[in-house]
Amino acid sequence: MSEIRDAGLWPSGKTKIDWVRQHMPLLRGLEEEFSQSKPFEGINIALSVHLEAKTAYLCEVLNRGGAQMYITGSNPLSTQDDVAAALAHMGLTVFAVHGATPEEYERGIESVIKAGPQIIIDDGGDLVNCIHEKHPELLGGVIGGCEETTTGILRLEAMNRAHKLRFPMMLVNNACCKHFFDNRYGTGQSVWDGIMRTTNLIVAGKTVVVAGYGWCGKGTAMRAKGLGANVIVTEVDPVKALEAVMDGFRVMPMLDAAPLGDVFVTVTGCNDVITRQHFLKMKDGAICCNAGHFDVEVAVAELAKMAKRSWTARQNIQAYELENGRTVYILAEGRLVNLASGDGHPAEIMDMSFAIQALSARWLLKNLRPCTRKDGDMLISVPEEIDRDVAMRELASWGVSTDTLTPEQRKYLYGE
Repeated sequence: MSEIRDAGLWPSGKTKIDWVRQHMPLLRGLEEEFSQSKPFEGINIALSVHLEAKTAYLCEVLNRGGAQMYITGSNPLSTQDDVAAALAHMGLTVFAVHGATPEEYERGIESVIKAGPQIIIDDGGDLVNCIHEKHPELLGGVIGGCEETTTGILRLEAMNRAHKLRFPMMLVNNACCKHFFDNRYGTGQSVWDGIMRTTNLIVAGKTVVVAGYGWCGKGTAMRAKGLGANVIVTEVDPVKALEAVMDGFRVMPMLDAAPLGDVFVTVTGCNDVITRQHFLKMKDGAICCNAGHFDVEVAVAELAKMAKRSWTARQNIQAYELENGRTVYILAEGRLVNLASGDGHPAEIMDMSFAIQALSARWLLKNLRPCTRKDGDMLISVPEEIDRDVAMRELASWGVSTDTLTPEQRKYLYGE
């Protein structure tokens, strides 16, 4: 039995799903294939991904392939209640509401795990963490899973090193057709879409501070530069810092950037990136937001304690006036700004990412049986053939063709 906000919202959610379906040709092709081959027949899939229209269409595709879907969100503010209602109206099982309390959010995670999944599709690692900590009796039935994000992979790597991960996980985020495009172009566009629609302010001419120069940070900085901003990058990795310098950005510690920035975007996956010492140095009217998975990068609770008063300045914008008379604004409570204040990545970008998810889940079923090992390496890279398959499908949908190696060229390169 689904637990959603309002079942009557389903028509609006269906309209959103119908729209993205028209712009996700890879998933449309897989829907047709899966409808005929039924690769997930008799399989329970537990999914925790940001619950908006593109995710809903992935769930529909997997369901058309025979899967019993048990769905929850991976962030309380990114769930769209009308989309959740549309999925429930289709007969899928959904446990998710927008603005869920911590207790409601945890209940949704646990509810999909209690269904006894054979496949887990995770975004950030909460499903994997839940089944290991709260329902170890269900571990033996899990064939494997797929992880969508950098943050989730970091958690998996820690579990794997400690020999605590009890089933194989595909590192979907590490696939080239995921992080090259989703993390860079998807995050780059959707972050600024969320910031601009929330603030209704210009970006050109402002100083933007981007914390972190991984793939998501690269995209965020690149798009800010394209919108006319002066961009500063902060980093802890000297190689990434050097790359940022060579890409034309100023690089400095956050403490030095704090007095200069008009807009701050954290994209690190780490906690306490912007804290009390930085807030005190910020100019009046500085805007802070986060594009990392968890709401720990900007120390919002610390800011609230520092503030002499706070108020809602605009929908999804909270103002905090400090003792020094300056006001700092926080977007979307410090949660993912592109999803909590927007619709997430563009449909065409998520088409590639979710095609990798679907094909990786099918690969797990074809190649693995329930894992009973107590230790060993449980992390699996996405096979190159899946990456190439997705790239070729995407190029074909754009009407783009490529050269191919002649037999002589293959012999020259590879000795074949």
